[in-house]
Amino acid sequence: MKAATTLRHSRIAGLGEHRPAGSLTNDDLAARGLDTTDEWIRTRTGIASRHVAAADETVVSMGIDAAAKALAACGLTGDDIDLVVLATCTMRNPIPGGAARVASGIGATGVGAFDVNAACGGFCYALSIASDAVRTGSANRAVVVGSEKLTDWLDWSDRGTCILFGDGAAAAVVEVSDEPGIGPVAWGSDGDAYASVGVPEGDWAIRMDGPAVFRWATTQLAPVARRACELAGVDLADIRAFVPHQANVRIVDGLARALKLPGDVVVARDIATTGNTSAASVPLALSSLVGTGKVEPGDLALLLAFGAGLTYAGQVVRIP
Repeated sequence: MKAATTLRHSRIAGLGEHRPAGSLTNDDLAARGLDTTDEWIRTRTGIASRHVAAADETVVSMGIDAAAKALAACGLTGDDIDLVVLATCTMRNPIPGGAARVASGIGATGVGAFDVNAACGGFCYALSIASDAVRTGSANRAVVVGSEKLTDWLDWSDRGTCILFGDGAAAAVVEVSDEPGIGPVAWGSDGDAYASVGVPEGDWAIRMDGPAVFRWATTQLAPVARRACELAGVDLADIRAFVPHQANVRIVDGLARALKLPGDVVVARDIATTGNTSAASVPLALSSLVGTGKVEPGDLALLLAFGAGLTYAGQVVRIP
């Protein structure tokens, strides 16, 4: 057996996204007979609208589009990729997974491919796995995709869930770097709280204890964010952007306050027009910051994801 490969560095080389053309506003939900108003939803969640995928848009097809755009942003093709990791929790059929089909869809033939289900925490989990594969030499370039079609799993009469979620996908290309570009992951889980959000046994739709999730997120996650910075060897003062899971704007703002972030830190609030897109949430929000020029290449961003399971993970990355 050969000696272990000397560890390399990894970085995000490019991003791509897929936001479905279909949109559902708060007024649309009220018009459907749901007991709610635009003001009620905005006040409690910060959401004004969310993207809804068409019938022919799937977790796989949205993931392919996002991954193809990420490759194009780097001037690469599927031939340059040797690993695809798909983070999702909304595949209609759990067998087979979707990663191999995403790989084929971008022309990455015969590469390693697998799914990760850590719900809304999935992208940060998948990014860490891909980063470690690149760092150890198991892969030279990987595509990490977060793709979700949550509207397949919603009870449109359940005000506690259907106002929150939307569809979409985003992807990142991870490759070898001369300097650290993806910090070590700070992750964990709380299986005792699994019943706070998920699809209950015998049910077909997502159910959630919103107040319980809110309390957990606003009291337990700030130390995880600090740990991610510690592992990366940076201070919170070095962070240019904070990109947390877009679950609720009150959670986003609460975490920013708990971390006492400097006033010039850009806080992602993609949730207003996207809603909660689970594993696609963090990469979509990151892609939006890059696309709108709110961050610059080389800036440090703190990613922080959390979701059903309960799972949580975060890491510091350099903006591509």
